[in-house]
Amino acid sequence: MISSKGEEVNFGVVKRDIKMFKFEILRTDGEDFFEGVIIQQEINKLTLQLKSLLGEAVYPSKNKLEQKVSRIVDEFGGLIPGQSLYYKDLGTQGVFVMLWPWKDGQHTTVKIIQR
Repeated sequence: MISSKGEEVNFGVVKRDIKMFKFEILRTDGEDFFEGVIIQQEINKLTLQLKSLLGEAVYPSKNKLEQKVSRIVDEFGGLIPGQSLYYKDLGTQGVFVMLWPWKDGQHTTVKIIQR
């Protein structure tokens, strides 16, 4: 898949583009995992960027997650109603982006995973 900037989409491109948004907390910024907390005002722009890079969210969806996707998501805390998952299979690897809104309605934890 090619990004809006004409680049092939991979974990590095997704992480770079997502890190441009305003994060209140940066928890982890590793080679294959990023976690931070974004403020609510950035969520609409973030989801538009995710759709541009990875397509529509695969959770929530009326379709069941593939077993391999579900297994990896579970390793990173799983998903419950109200949360979102964007996923792109890149052949030998996949990029996962999990959005976990907080109960305060002002923050969302963002996890970007390469597996």
